[in-house]
Amino acid sequence: MYAALRSIGAYIPKKILSNDDLSKLVDTSDEWITKRTGIKERHIADDSEFTSDLGVKAASLAIERSGIDKDDIDMIIVATISPDYFNMPSTATVIANKLNLKNITAFDISAACTGFVYILSIAKAFIESGMKKNVLIVGAEKLSAITDYSDRGTCILFGDGAGAAVIGATENKDEAIVDIHTGSDGSYADLLMTPNGGSGSAHDALDQENASCFMQMKGNETFKVAVKTLTSDVKDILINNNMTSEQITHFVPHQANYRIIKAVGDALKLKEEQVVLTVHKYGNTSGASIPMAINDIYDEGKLKKGDMLLLDAFGGGLTWGSALVPFSPLK
Repeated sequence: MYAALRSIGAYIPKKILSNDDLSKLVDTSDEWITKRTGIKERHIADDSEFTSDLGVKAASLAIERSGIDKDDIDMIIVATISPDYFNMPSTATVIANKLNLKNITAFDISAACTGFVYILSIAKAFIESGMKKNVLIVGAEKLSAITDYSDRGTCILFGDGAGAAVIGATENKDEAIVDIHTGSDGSYADLLMTPNGGSGSAHDALDQENASCFMQMKGNETFKVAVKTLTSDVKDILINNNMTSEQITHFVPHQANYRIIKAVGDALKLKEEQVVLTVHKYGNTSGASIPMAINDIYDEGKLKKGDMLLLDAFGGGLTWGSALVPFSPLK
């Protein structure tokens, strides 16, 4: 038994936060942000929208497109660093309830921006072991809830959104996910983190506690490690599977920074039309960015049955991962 990518879906909140809007909050400009990141705008969820609400909308679309009955979904995995609640209940159980899916396995994972690749690997393992048949995976983030809008180094980067996919069992190896690599190195944890709120952090003063519940990042150091790690990882997965960049239809990197994406794409000698870019309009949506990007090319009619996707991500932890995934819809 193999695991296949059956469908994709996404939800993008309506509210847009432009670079010009941010220039009214911090000392920045559209030119400064665009030059350094490639980001022009990001979408922000309403106060009434939880991460689970974004995930439900993306998941509903993915299920509708999958050709699989909703009641045949037997597991939900959510990748998020902005859950509805701290630790419990998991956002996955909340999404399951809102979808009216009862008595199924549901849990969250925390791998930051690599989250979608991680949950893809988990879904693959459960299906190939025979334990599950149809797994709903969701990357959903309301990063505006954990962003400090007085910190110029982070507030320009992050946005909200959700992406989802249905991974189904198949006996056809041609439809199967080819390979997934994941890795981590906790020695770099301080490069990108939310330092407070857990058992490892001090709760000395309310002001300190509130401030350190926001995301914090050492931008220059993170950039250098990201380019080196992502380039190495995607080269390895291609070599290990006897594939070349010419066999990749769509390179879908985590949408964090245009300069990182370009550096990795150039290292792989990928053509411009192979590289999927959405960072300019969504910013960094962490675990949601890869499925949102895949959904974009699906909506544009660019994603066809049999197309080979190369996914590549890097995030806090530090974590990283890559995947070779053919698009194998049932309809």
